[in-house]
Amino acid sequence: MPVTLKGSCRCGAVRFAVESHTPVPYQLCYCSICRKQQGGGGYAINLAADSDTLKVEGEEHLGLYRAEIQDEERPRLEISTGERRFCRECGAALWLYDPTWPDLVHPFASAIDGPLPSAPERVHLMVKYKAEWVEPDIGENDAVFELYPEESIADWHKKRGLWIE
Repeated sequence: MPVTLKGSCRCGAVRFAVESHTPVPYQLCYCSICRKQQGGGGYAINLAADSDTLKVEGEEHLGLYRAEIQDEERPRLEISTGERRFCRECGAALWLYDPTWPDLVHPFASAIDGPLPSAPERVHLMVKYKAEWVEPDIGENDAVFELYPEESIADWHKKRGLWIE
């Protein structure tokens, strides 16, 4: 049975719950979107959960942000398909939903109110875009990727025996 992740914003105007088979916060994303929206540590940690189980209280306080993307690989301005939800009252980032993968929602570990399992190893991704001042704390068994790893969040959990049925 999946675990229920319960989260909220800083001021309490928005609360949410979602079911997850993959609750280990192991991915640290250094892209400028996550870094700037999350505002801490130079990275953000996204979990994965079943989007059809997402229940939200205080939906009227939610804001939606879709990032503009433009860099050397995308010289033409693009709008991300990812829908980042945040509290309009306190600004806390809550989750990411992308209709490209409609079965998933990605709550930010920083928004989860209860304890989360410790990761036996971590994946540092989008390191190519880290801020110059950021010094990633890379553990002995950690993996580092300039962009994205090929292994999905589900596969990472399954391979390490951390998938929750």
